[in-house]
Amino acid sequence: MLIRRPANERGHANHGWLDSHHTFSFANYHDPQFMGFRSLRVINDDRVSAGAGFPTHPHRDMEIVSYVVEGALEHKDSMGNGSVIRPGDVQRMSAGTGVRHSEYNPSKQDGIRFLQIWIQPDVRGLEPGYEQKNFLDERSGNLRLVASPDGQHESVLLHQDARIYASVLKAGETVTHSIGKDRHVWLQIVDGDVLANDTALGGGDGAALSEESRLTITAEQSAHFLLFDLA
Repeated sequence: MLIRRPANERGHANHGWLDSHHTFSFANYHDPQFMGFRSLRVINDDRVSAGAGFPTHPHRDMEIVSYVVEGALEHKDSMGNGSVIRPGDVQRMSAGTGVRHSEYNPSKQDGIRFLQIWIQPDVRGLEPGYEQKNFLDERSGNLRLVASPDGQHESVLLHQDARIYASVLKAGETVTHSIGKDRHVWLQIVDGDVLANDTALGGGDGAALSEESRLTITAEQSAHFLLFDLA
């Protein structure tokens, strides 16, 4: 069974410096039908204006993944980490017992776009942690594992039975993902148009799959998407 989540039905908040679309309930946006999917709690498609950003704020007991689509995002946290996240980077921050961080757009001219993803950890009270890797050249024409519970294939480590794959396809290219028994998939289209098991999806659309054994994705034009394989 595939359930489509249309892009134009997502929550939307425009704060001037931040234009954000919420796939699931977040902040002042509440939709009881979309509180999350399995352990996946948040997918925010954020656009941040030049020189703006999120000031230092706290989190705890959440796996926070940042995935930059356009531009560069400057990160600082209370663990002493400081980095710039660029397209193709996957940053994982385990908030655990508590962490404070800020995210800014260092450009004085260009806006940025990134996906803010929250996954609930399988254990509370973890020691906070941080990891960042780049997969820019490894996503083309295939499903590249970028996050996993065991760090397989040099992916970043998640404290949850969840796997994230990234893919960039040219028009006409196809990838297939086998879905294990009692597994569930969330597909999030970043850009472009695809057929997902013969269901048309466009940029910003999401889709939940349960009780399926396979997901075949064909790009109708160049497409970029993330696939979440969840317990």
